[in-house]
Amino acid sequence: MKEIKIFSPASIANLSCGFDILGVCLDKIGDEITVRKTDKKGVTIKKVLGESLSTDISVNVAGVSAMALLNETEVDCGFEIEINKGIKPGSGIGSSAASSAGSVFAINKLIGEPYTKKELIKFAMQGELAASDSKHADNVAAVLLGGFTFVRNSEENDYFKLNTPIEIAFTVIHPKIELKTKDSRAVVKNQVPIQKMIEQSANLGAFISGLYTENYDLISRSIKDVIIEPLRSILIPKFDEIKYESIKAGALGCGISGSGPSIFAMSKGIPTANCVGEAMKNVYQDLNLEYDIHISCVNDKGIQILNSK
Repeated sequence: MKEIKIFSPASIANLSCGFDILGVCLDKIGDEITVRKTDKKGVTIKKVLGESLSTDISVNVAGVSAMALLNETEVDCGFEIEINKGIKPGSGIGSSAASSAGSVFAINKLIGEPYTKKELIKFAMQGELAASDSKHADNVAAVLLGGFTFVRNSEENDYFKLNTPIEIAFTVIHPKIELKTKDSRAVVKNQVPIQKMIEQSANLGAFISGLYTENYDLISRSIKDVIIEPLRSILIPKFDEIKYESIKAGALGCGISGSGPSIFAMSKGIPTANCVGEAMKNVYQDLNLEYDIHISCVNDKGIQILNSK
């Protein structure tokens, strides 16, 4: 194989109760990345379509993660990368993760798969570090492993998939403003009252139990963030109103997607997710602000190969 084209999907991190711990892989929205072998060693980013991003491999996260992989891997060739961005940077649905994970997934395929998907996460995290000044694995784990994922300890490369109830669907509204992850993380406090830690831990445990028992009522009661959301939500237009109307329309729960500004709602079934989308639109229709709506099932496979030769 000398060339591969992949689809690297969007993702939602945190899911309210699991800051830097939980992630889920979305369907249909994502980046298309083509990687081909070259005679000259090293990595070059030939072009980026869809967004105005640097092709400098020390700045572009796809290049950063690719070089992290190659710095630990003996290869006799180089790689040329083309990226068609389908996810806007700073949107809160894993733009940097899609590019970071996508480049290492593709290169790994081209060199005979010396690494498992789980082992690729540590390389993809270097792209996240370049994007946000924080080496977090929640998005890239979801993109590489698919489905709902859990980060137990990123320093020990300890990640695993969770059960996905078949009827779970997501609605995501993305107000077209940029909220950089590093800026959003700056408002998070380093110290948390013990009572809030207990409440957040209880929600996280109950949420995971709900996924495995497919107890939608328990899932609904657990999608709550008492630590991060109160601080970040003030950065997002009409967040509280979106949340109220989403739950009123039938959503199991609603919260900030990653670091924002996107807002996610989790529902039981696509029909309900569509109704939630209409409720979200109604909130934003009076604002002079562009937005996108995405309706998605859970993508249990993660990155997909489109073609290769």
